[in-house]
Amino acid sequence: MFVVAVLLVLCSGLTHAVWNLFAKKSEEKSLFLWAILVPTVILLLPTSIMEIVRTDLPATAYLLIVLSLGLQAAYGLLLAETYKHGDLSQVYPIMRGTSTMLIPAIGILFLGESLSLWGWIGLACIIVGIFLMSGWTFRRTSTAPQLKPLLLAFAVGLCTTSYVLVDKLNLQYLSPLTLLEIANVGFVLGISKSVFVIPDIKAKLISNWKWIMIGSILNPGSYLLFLFAMGISPVSHISPIREIGIVFGTILGVLVLKEKQGRKRLISSTIVALGIMMIAGFGS
Repeated sequence: MFVVAVLLVLCSGLTHAVWNLFAKKSEEKSLFLWAILVPTVILLLPTSIMEIVRTDLPATAYLLIVLSLGLQAAYGLLLAETYKHGDLSQVYPIMRGTSTMLIPAIGILFLGESLSLWGWIGLACIIVGIFLMSGWTFRRTSTAPQLKPLLLAFAVGLCTTSYVLVDKLNLQYLSPLTLLEIANVGFVLGISKSVFVIPDIKAKLISNWKWIMIGSILNPGSYLLFLFAMGISPVSHISPIREIGIVFGTILGVLVLKEKQGRKRLISSTIVALGIMMIAGFGS
């Protein structure tokens, strides 16, 4: 069964990378991201509202819900902007790696937690991989790296870190599916303003309906595959494997989108993925 779980997790990482490829490739990033989440929002809305209404939630839970909505709205706006300015093979590993780098750092600095030797090595790998991905070197060159996509990708990672911590706190009050719905609603609301000013929305939705339909399946499907894998294997064994999606994202950016610096970015993304696996698997 462990082999089946590994295959499910690998598929989960691949599907996550693929819908991000579609987002990067789409002409209207905000519209595509908005459209692929709307079906899930509609599907989960009735049960989520019923759970919130029927559960005797304290004021703290409602504050966390509002905070999660705000963070997801910011995440949606930043993600769309990041794909407007940065290559998939560059920004995708930074977005995924930043969260895994910051959460242990926050735990060490503020929560009194610690990392094993492998955890520290993993953290160093993430930092080195992101540094290489950024294009910075210690040598003087005539061309400086573009800072905007790097800063946007880091901001996306910061949003991810923040809403993961908020949702972790809110898990004591609400189910994972309701938290997923809150996340999706916040994301959709955050980018709706930029979507509704796009000219010829209906025509663009119709012309891209196939990609939107695939994206609307891959987006929640990625997480569902991971949930199935957790059902047949311990999460501590399979969670690190999902980060191979970073390498998948880089490969798709280089091969499908023909992005430059392919070898360097592939090596860098592999270093980041290995660092994440070390922290997740052997960090404590």
